[in-house]
Amino acid sequence: MNELIIIQIAREALKTAIYVAGPALIVSMIVGLSISIFQVVTSLQDQTVAFVPKVLAVMLVVVISFPWMARVLVAFTTKMFTDFNLVVRQLP
Repeated sequence: MNELIIIQIAREALKTAIYVAGPALIVSMIVGLSISIFQVVTSLQDQTVAFVPKVLAVMLVVVISFPWMARVLVAFTTKMFTDFNLVVRQLP
């Protein structure tokens, strides 16, 4: 029974982490692919051309979606602390 509880908590934690990090990762992949296509078409091989726009896009997405990210993380943390008593009771 204890292993199932730990697995469930770990699954929820990973799901929350992926859910929160998803928008920034998706934007990073889209911008990186767009810049790579642009570099292939123009034969421009400078590393800063790929790095700077990607960093700016990810920072913009994080700033815009930070309130939502904070709500999701606070909800997860609150759930973990409120369910802590139930988890401790089920330990042998």
